[in-house]
Amino acid sequence: MIAKIEGILESIDADKAYLRLPNGLTYEVLLSAYTSARLSGSIGQDITLITLHYLESQAQGATIFPRLAGFMSVTDKQFFELFVTCKGIGNRRALRAMTLSTAQIAGAIADRDLAMLQSLPEVGKRTAETIAVTLKGKVDRFIDALPAGSIGADGEPVTVSGGGGSLARDAMNVLLQLGENRLQASAWIDRALSSDNAPADAEALVAEVYRIKGGG
Repeated sequence: MIAKIEGILESIDADKAYLRLPNGLTYEVLLSAYTSARLSGSIGQDITLITLHYLESQAQGATIFPRLAGFMSVTDKQFFELFVTCKGIGNRRALRAMTLSTAQIAGAIADRDLAMLQSLPEVGKRTAETIAVTLKGKVDRFIDALPAGSIGADGEPVTVSGGGGSLARDAMNVLLQLGENRLQASAWIDRALSSDNAPADAEALVAEVYRIKGGG
C-alpha cells in the first residue's frame, strides 16, 4: 500500500500529476480538480502527496489497473474516503466532483445546501440529496479543515487552535453571527490562512477576512 509519495512535480495533465522520484521513476497520480488547481504553480518543485492506492476495473472487470489518488493533507484523504461511501459516488466521480476545498463541500453538506452541491461536476439533484442524507452528522470535523497544503513533515495535517476551539471554527462562528454565508466565509478563511503571514488568533483572522472581502 502506497500511503505517501514525494518527488518533483514534472507536469499536471487535467486530472493527474506526474511525479519524478529520486530513483528515476515517474508516477502518475490522480488529483481532484481543486488539488490540481492548487498545484498548478508548483511545476518543477518538490511536493508531497498523501495517497490512496486502489484498483480500478475496466471493460466490465476484464482489466484491472492499479491507481494512485493524491491529496495535499490527511484530512482531504479522509474526506474523500467518506465521500465515496455515498451511493453512486465512485473514486473517479468523486475526484471530478471535488472542485472546492474539503471545508467548503463539508459546509454545504452540513447546511444541506443542495444548490451548492448540485453545482459540483457529476452531482445532480438526486445525487446531492443522497450525499446530504448519507453524510448528515459526519462532516463537522471537516468544516474546520485548514487550506490544502497545510501538512507537516510527518504527513499529518498542521492544526491551529485558539480560544476554545480551532482557529478556523472560532472565526467561522463569528462570521456566521455577523450574517456571512458559510460557503463564502470558508473561502475567505482558506485564503487568509494560506497567506505567508497567516493570522494567529480568531480576531485577527476575522479582520483579515473582511480585508479580503473589501478587495484587499
